[in-house]
Amino acid sequence: MTEPKAATQFQNQIVHGPSPAPSTGSEPALGLPRGQALGFPVDARTGAKLKHVVESQQFTVPLLMELFERSRGMERVVARGGTLDYHSRIMATLFYAPSMRTRFSFEAAMLRLGGRVLSTEQAGAFSSEIKAEQVEDTIRIIAGYCDVIVIRHNTADGARRAAQVSAVPVINAGDGNGGQHPTQALLDLYTIYRERPINGLSVAIIGELDKGRTARSLAYLLAKFERVKIFFVSPPELQMKPDILEYLEEHDVRYELESDLERVIGEVDVVYQTRILPDRLHNANRGSLHRYALDSAMVQRMKPDALILHPLPRTAELDKSVDGDPRALYFRQARNGLFVRMALLTMLLEEN
Repeated sequence: MTEPKAATQFQNQIVHGPSPAPSTGSEPALGLPRGQALGFPVDARTGAKLKHVVESQQFTVPLLMELFERSRGMERVVARGGTLDYHSRIMATLFYAPSMRTRFSFEAAMLRLGGRVLSTEQAGAFSSEIKAEQVEDTIRIIAGYCDVIVIRHNTADGARRAAQVSAVPVINAGDGNGGQHPTQALLDLYTIYRERPINGLSVAIIGELDKGRTARSLAYLLAKFERVKIFFVSPPELQMKPDILEYLEEHDVRYELESDLERVIGEVDVVYQTRILPDRLHNANRGSLHRYALDSAMVQRMKPDALILHPLPRTAELDKSVDGDPRALYFRQARNGLFVRMALLTMLLEEN
């Protein structure tokens, strides 16, 4: 599948972008080793600076490894209570849709770096958008108040539209139904990376996949690695959309569509569970939700060293009886979001 011309043009924009504003002072390297990991994030294909984080496709394997190296360093920074290195920097969180976990994670990340935060959780209600202001105008104004914008928009192209006009870096914190959530996928992948090599993994991605932002973004990232196989486990009416499947085919990534978790649970290395809302199922399929759920009986069929992830929040698809299983990493996964977002902020805020 060939990328549309407009998407290619915007890919250049989100990689190149304007030069960052001059720093008001030196920003130390937070105790990380000197070298490439301390430079401004660079796309390996072009050697250009990464300006915004809008979609998972932006990330190359070298850029992911740089991010993960920095994230390990942020674990040490948090362990010693944080840093004041970014005390002169301001982050604005602009959330048009509610999300306590993602917003708190980003805000905690900026505060741990010593920065400051401007925040609104109901931007659609408490901004001029109720008077029909377009998101582009809102972003142009807010970019004059801060150094980085984190946006969750209720349309699938909201973050892209914001990035196209912003003078400061924009980070997509989840856009629309069926859009993307790249920073969630980054922390998901980091959680896996901390446990085992990613090359050669078999991963079951389960749930409401047609509109699942986290599932879509994770599939894009997994496609960067070698010998990965993905099982998309979902009711047929909620199965992964063709755009993702075509992308995987283009990149020679093996995948299978499955409608029963029991058939794959014993052969995968990672179980990535997401929600299924019962009201999205056809009436005839509502009694089959158990086929996509994890409980203590189901996890007994897993490999002894398999990993269980969930982006949270959960409902009936992940029983609390699984919480005590040593393979259940979802609370650690959420904690890792702090480190990954800290690392990502430093990458975007640092000078060349």
